[in-house]
Amino acid sequence: MFVDKAKIFVKGGDGGNGIVSYRREKYVPNGGPAGGDGGHGGDVIFRVDEGLRTLMDFRYQKHFKGEKGERGKVKSMHGANAEDTIVRIPPGTVILDSDSEAILADMTQHGSEIIVAKGGRGGRGNCRFATAANPAPDFCENGEDGEERWITLELKVMADVGLVGFPSVGKSTLLSVVSAATPKIGAYHFTTLTPNLGVVDVGDSRSFVMADLPGLIEGAHEGVGLGHDFLRHVERTRIILHILDMSGSEGRDPYEDWVKINEELKLYNPLLADRPQIIVANKMDMPDAEEQLAMFKEQLEAAGLAENHTLVAMSSLTKKGVQELLYKAADLLETVPETRTIEEVKDVAERKVYTLDQAEDRSFKVGKENEGFYVESAYIEKFMKRVNLNNSYDAIMRFARTMRTLGVDAELRKIGAKDGNIVRIGDYSFEFFEGSDFYYNE
Repeated sequence: MFVDKAKIFVKGGDGGNGIVSYRREKYVPNGGPAGGDGGHGGDVIFRVDEGLRTLMDFRYQKHFKGEKGERGKVKSMHGANAEDTIVRIPPGTVILDSDSEAILADMTQHGSEIIVAKGGRGGRGNCRFATAANPAPDFCENGEDGEERWITLELKVMADVGLVGFPSVGKSTLLSVVSAATPKIGAYHFTTLTPNLGVVDVGDSRSFVMADLPGLIEGAHEGVGLGHDFLRHVERTRIILHILDMSGSEGRDPYEDWVKINEELKLYNPLLADRPQIIVANKMDMPDAEEQLAMFKEQLEAAGLAENHTLVAMSSLTKKGVQELLYKAADLLETVPETRTIEEVKDVAERKVYTLDQAEDRSFKVGKENEGFYVESAYIEKFMKRVNLNNSYDAIMRFARTMRTLGVDAELRKIGAKDGNIVRIGDYSFEFFEGSDFYYNE
């Protein structure tokens, strides 16, 4: 089964907790802090594997979590860092943040990797907090939570040549003739529901990958028919073979079909209008095909487009003209860059490229509520998870000093906070006092 879109949840491993421990050695007076740091949580990493061609694996497994770091050890020993979790994805996968729709990465090269969810840092043991003023601290840090997010994977087939055209013009038949691929072929529209890939041997030591893509209809750029499910894959192809039913067997005008399909490609992504294209006049074994071809050439010349487009007449049934088409396609491929960059993704101008390593935002907001006050800050709440407030008085004082350094107490005074007022931060409540500023309440 071919799957080209999936939504999954990823979470980095939590960091291991630091510990409180003291040395107990013979002949060492008074001992000293010896609690080790916790290990770092494992990252969730996506790695491109050229052996994959579909997102089928993500149809059944939608949650990927990193391993947790080991807690600290006695004698100031560091807990073990967790192993990273490697998730394989096919080349051509675009990774997006589901909430912001920002592009995290465009993965095209075999072996390339990206960290989609970082593991949390390990908590520090009490030996890390020893100072001249406090040589034996009795508190430690909890491990940091791993990063978590929902992400969307969109697969855009990586092929050298893409076959486009209206349904039933002979795209699947051509692929079956020139490669070992066995796409489903039928005399009705939308036989091809998912892309089919085949390796084409040109015969002169050259080869390329050809993709038979689902048929287009008018309005596809707005999602009509298979719409975006088809157009997403056209973006990856280096050149386009535009297949036309030159026999007009369904009463269609080949020139009008050619104009309509090109317009759909352009409306979906303007960059596709500049993609190298070969016009393929198929079904030349049918009656009236020669007359239709002559008329098509006249219409191209009248529109001033004949000189800029290569036209190849062929028949997939009799195989006449097929080898000529393969030579022309291989020649054209030699003039086209091998890879497509992220700048060629649709709507990239409106979609910000997300940077994983962003500076930590330490901003906060204070306000009044009922008889007390509140503080809102993602950074402070994250900090509170690491400081075990039930651990010791020293931990509470460290938290109070941090609030003072960030300027939280000063902002609370500005809006009227006085001794004894209750201040809520996340799930905790504190009493506000001048001097020490915060005292843990509940």
